[in-house]
Amino acid sequence: MTVVTDTATARVYQAHARPAWRRLLLTRETAIIALLIIVIVVAMASVRNFDSPLTVTYLLRDIAPILLIALPMTLIIITEEIDLSVASIVGLSSVMTGILVQAGLPFPLAAVLAVVVGAVAGAFNGFLVTVVGLPSLAVTIGTLALFRGIAVGLLGTTAITGFPEEWTDLAKANIPGTPVPMIMIVFVVLAIVFAVLLHFTPFGRSLYAIGLNKEAAHFSGVDVGRAKFTLFVLSGAVSGFAGVYFTLLYSNARGDNAMGLELQVIAAVLLGGVSIFGGRGALHGVIAGVLLIGTLGSALRLAGITSDIINVITGVLLVLSVVSASLLAWLHQRRSAAVGRRRGRRSAERGAAGDETHNHASTSHQGRKNT
Repeated sequence: MTVVTDTATARVYQAHARPAWRRLLLTRETAIIALLIIVIVVAMASVRNFDSPLTVTYLLRDIAPILLIALPMTLIIITEEIDLSVASIVGLSSVMTGILVQAGLPFPLAAVLAVVVGAVAGAFNGFLVTVVGLPSLAVTIGTLALFRGIAVGLLGTTAITGFPEEWTDLAKANIPGTPVPMIMIVFVVLAIVFAVLLHFTPFGRSLYAIGLNKEAAHFSGVDVGRAKFTLFVLSGAVSGFAGVYFTLLYSNARGDNAMGLELQVIAAVLLGGVSIFGGRGALHGVIAGVLLIGTLGSALRLAGITSDIINVITGVLLVLSVVSASLLAWLHQRRSAAVGRRRGRRSAERGAAGDETHNHASTSHQGRKNT
């Protein structure tokens, strides 16, 4: 006899049990995009010169390093890890660019070597996390100080200037006929690559699996260590490239370049809907988070608000983002538990009704037999 249970017929992923429009629209990423649009509209209506092409240019230039580094940082946080050393790698690659150019190397070769230095720094982080088995938070706090110390130690308080004008002009140039900087082309290409990697490949799906449960991912065949190591190398390489761009944009190489940038990157990633506990997030939400922080900061500066107040507002947004994510997860867990209890009661009631029917039928059959 074959017995069909409710669990066998109702095995549906909870996320896909909702209508498609709710899955697409009622998300944290959509909320951040909507908030970004509201901020832009309000700023254009109330802040003088916010809608000028020059404001757009400077806004996109300023947030370009954050946008670049946020791409690999998203993947790292999805795996329930973190990289706090990215800003120090930016400073280190900036210093290496300056030293190599000063030593007489052509700028393209110096830039490539600076990116390689960033990748090596990321590989060092990945080695300590995946091979030695140390927590990424502790490792990258240490390498944050280590890489920054090396950068400052190489140059001290001096700065290297005098980079080739054709390269500094290229870093500051806009796409012809638009206020959009040329660096946005590089960002869009990288964003497409990372989006495809995260959302449309088995490697990307394995990152979500690692973030949800790395033991289960390991037993399902995912090489957890290799995946995390790859992400730290990518993070270092992209941070190295951001350091080269930073150097050209401001026409100087200093050991303290990009100081504190890691906090802006992480704040934007978390604000964009990536869970600090891993297993959840999407790149379009992260990009909207970076644009939101950059747009809000630009509008407030044009309105005469001091940087201290801007930092407070950014911090409040980040705290609200993290708290709201935890609150929504708690409400979802309670709702799921309540649904499970209701299903359990209904199953028990159907079971009791079936037993009663079976007993009644057995009694009737026994009575007819006795007659």
